[in-house]
Amino acid sequence: MSAETKRITVNFDPELYRALLLKAAETDRSLSDLVNEAVEISLAENAEDLESFNQRACESNLSFKDVVKDLKRRRKT
Repeated sequence: MSAETKRITVNFDPELYRALLLKAAETDRSLSDLVNEAVEISLAENAEDLESFNQRACESNLSFKDVVKDLKRRRKT
């Protein structure tokens, strides 16, 4: 373990822990590697979501009433 890593205690559900142990054995990777990868993926997904929200922040909002009106109008054509 490098000097830059941080150590924490994480409590896993027993079934999740068993699945993690099996995955580590099957892939010849450490539990730390698997958990770090899962956390990185989760954080990256959150970052993508936040970026999407930021990009759309300047878009105008439609009221529910206007959306319903538009849907009704489109159905008649």
